Amino acid sequence: MEYLPVEVIGNIFSRLGAARDIVIASSTCRKWREAWKNHLHTLTFNSNDWPVFHELTRSRLEIIITQTIFQTNGLQTLSIIMDDVDEFSAAPVIAWLMYTRETLRQLHYNVRTTPNINILEKCGRQRLEVLALAHNTITGVEPSYQKFPCLRSLSLSFVSISALDLSLFLTACPKVAVLNLVSIDIVMSDPQATMELTSNSLRDIYVEAISLDKIILEADSLEKLHLKDCTLEVFELVSKGKLKLLKIDDVSVIHLDIGESAENLEIVDVSNFTIMWSKFHHMIAKSSKLRRLRLWGVVFDDDDEAVDIETISACFPQLSHLSLSYEIRETALHYGSEDSFQLENVVVLELGWTVISGLFSHWVAGLLERCPNLRKLVIYGVVSETKTHEECHTLANFTSFIVRLMRKYLHVDIQFEYE
Repeated sequence: MEYLPVEVIGNIFSRLGAARDIVIASSTCRKWREAWKNHLHTLTFNSNDWPVFHELTRSRLEIIITQTIFQTNGLQTLSIIMDDVDEFSAAPVIAWLMYTRETLRQLHYNVRTTPNINILEKCGRQRLEVLALAHNTITGVEPSYQKFPCLRSLSLSFVSISALDLSLFLTACPKVAVLNLVSIDIVMSDPQATMELTSNSLRDIYVEAISLDKIILEADSLEKLHLKDCTLEVFELVSKGKLKLLKIDDVSVIHLDIGESAENLEIVDVSNFTIMWSKFHHMIAKSSKLRRLRLWGVVFDDDDEAVDIETISACFPQLSHLSLSYEIRETALHYGSEDSFQLENVVVLELGWTVISGLFSHWVAGLLERCPNLRKLVIYGVVSETKTHEECHTLANFTSFIVRLMRKYLHVDIQFEYE
């Protein structure tokens, strides 16, 4: 180590990340201390890294963080994740931001400040590329003044912000490609108002635990859309057809519209969602490039509806991974003649139940016949701890059925996942 340049030692320290480890290592010798002061790029204060953090008072923590940061030069990544700290005083937080703002590329910060400070004002017009904020309030966004010309990734968690300020914030980030919104408190001036977000650079958006009447997202370059645990009346996407991944997990939405964005879809993953099959299929029917389709734990709006396997075969010729789990009814078993259609390119088939019945075995057998090039079959099931005699009998019959069935498909690798 004595022959290593201080720049290399600084890079090694930066990979350590944790402030405590770096401070201890830097006390080894003068050369290592120089590497810490002048060539350290990354510094992390995380309450999970050191148990003593949990025992320190707020003021003591503020002093330790201030002293550590002020002994560095050229810091590029600063992460302050203190889950046990309710709040920091505004003065030291402002000092940290002002000291590092000219060189900082990434900021991760999850502690409230008292009184609230405008973090955007302190970090704007600089070289920041990644900003992850939690447990803060954002107000009074001025896109003409608080510009983020280099910002590529923005994450807001448990943040209070108005719909207008969020829209203006995106306007101030002309290069933002990734947007994560988790449990944010959207302040609406009108209870029935629409939140409109516009970005020409956005490629990936993740929205979790948000309740709103209507969201309109205009993002011409969007490739990934993931909605999770949201309650919405209307979600509309206005895009230019670059969307490749659509993921919906435990979302309640009355009207979902992705417009003309489905043509290049490669992955559709829908779980714990109520769908009207005819309407949902119409939305993704033009996705001729679709490779993965997952409909897991879905509930049909109409009791007589079921996933139309023949339609899937016709619309998605490149489909290679198919995952299905929903309540099986008699209508799901009507496939027509064996030669009427085939899922030629499906190599992985995942099927699941929550309540097993005799229909499940016939459903599995019917789908296997439609997948001539299948390589892997995975069966997912829920097995209750207290089983009635009838449930045990059904499960035993299913096991025997699968053993007999798979003798016909020796080339297929079968796996079982029970919970």
